[in-house]
Formats: sequence, C-alpha cells, structure tokens
Amino acid sequence: MFCCPICGGTLEKEGRSCFCEKRHCYDLAKEGYVNLLPVTKKHSQDPGDTREMVLSRRNFLEAGYYEPFRNMARTLVEECSGEGDVILDAGCGEGYYTRHMARGRESYGFDISRNAIRLAAKRDPNTLYAVAGSYDIPFNAGAVQFLSTIFSPIAEGEFRRVLKDGGYWMLVVPTERHLYGLKEMLYDQPYENVYQETRYEGFTQVDRRRVEGSIILEDPTMIQAIFTMTPYYWKSSKESSERAKCARRLETEIGFDFILYQKNKT
Repeated sequence: MFCCPICGGTLEKEGRSCFCEKRHCYDLAKEGYVNLLPVTKKHSQDPGDTREMVLSRRNFLEAGYYEPFRNMARTLVEECSGEGDVILDAGCGEGYYTRHMARGRESYGFDISRNAIRLAAKRDPNTLYAVAGSYDIPFNAGAVQFLSTIFSPIAEGEFRRVLKDGGYWMLVVPTERHLYGLKEMLYDQPYENVYQETRYEGFTQVDRRRVEGSIILEDPTMIQAIFTMTPYYWKSSKESSERAKCARRLETEIGFDFILYQKNKT
C-alpha cells in the first residue's frame, strides 16, 4: 500500500527492494523498513526525534506505565475495523502502539525519524514501516480503514485522502493535567494543557474517550527517560534539565483523550 514518493505508483516488494510500475527502486534496510522520504523533503539531515529521545521513550513505554492507553487504542481498532482491514499509524515513533493495534490487520506505520523507524521495524516484523512525513504520505488513496495519530502531526487533508469513505481517524491528545507533576518539577509556573474541541473538514467526530491515572516513579533512570522523551526536553532551561537529572521521585497525573473521527462519504 505504500507508494512511490516520486511518481505515486504502488510499491511492490521484490526480495530486499520495493519497486513501482516505473521501476523506481527503494531498498529495504536490514531491519526491514523502507525509506520513502526524499532528500528534497527533509528539513534537516536527520529529521525527527533523536536516538536519545527514541531510546528514552522505548525504555519508559516498555516499563508498562502507559499500558492503559495502549489498550484503549487497541479497543478502538477492534471496534472500528475487522480482520484484513488496513490500518495506518501516522507518526508511529518506535512502534509501541502500532504493534499492539496491528494484530489481525494489514498494518503500516511511518515516522519522519529514521531512529524511531529502525527500532519499530526491529520489534515488529508483521508491520511494514517507512521513513516518511505526514504532510505528503506515500500511501495509496482510499486504502485505509483506520488511521491513528498519537501525539503526532495533524495533516487532515492527507488523512482524508488515504482513508476510505466511512473510515476512522483516531486522534490522541494529552488531557489538561497530563504530566502536570513533571511540569511542577521543571517550572516555577506550571501550566495545564488546553482542552479543545476541533472540527476537521470532511470528518465527523463520533466519539471521545478519556483514560486517566497517576504514576509514581522512584527510579532516576525512569524520571530521566520520561523527561527526555517529551518536548519539555527541548524547551527546558539548563536549570530545569538539571532538576530532572537530580530528581529521585516523581508523582504525576497522566491522561490521554482518544478522539474518534469518521470520514464523511463523498
């Protein structure tokens, strides 16, 4: 279902390469992913999350703290698609949610970070992963039944293009108090996230489910991991970063809103 970023032709896997009808060729990396991000569309030499951020997120997620969120994602996939349907995880990162959602479905995932996709492909041979961006998705039009975006860029025009009529888009955003305890540790004036109800052209919101909880971290490596995997890692001052580095205990609220949109029939 991935298509050629040059001509738009469907890619077919032949051995260790993918070819389109015009024989444009994309070699599979040893981990099993394909790079479909043309050099002309890169905004830097190595775009997306760094290796340090990706490894921190993997280590934190694999510890199980966000398992309730992963389970909700899986529930929505099961409610909105059947076996054999195509699912696409846009901005899939290292594939923690992708491989759990994908069971029994034809699954694909992409992310602009090669560091993340390399890890995703290593862990999940049942999903085809690609290095690609959300604003120009190399994927066939009208092929997807369920598309997910979990804390990743929103490109509703491209999402509308790749989804079938009646297909579903799961948008996942943080709740108002998500990681508020981390913000209290980092900042003198912590702030809540903004709650939003957003309409997108060509979509109807059909559901919104909230999953909340709290976690206590007493392992300094886990505290550093949750800090490093978030945007606060880039936004924080040297002083705030030092607070995270020295912290020995973190108690914080966590929460995701799962917003479900259905593509209107044309």
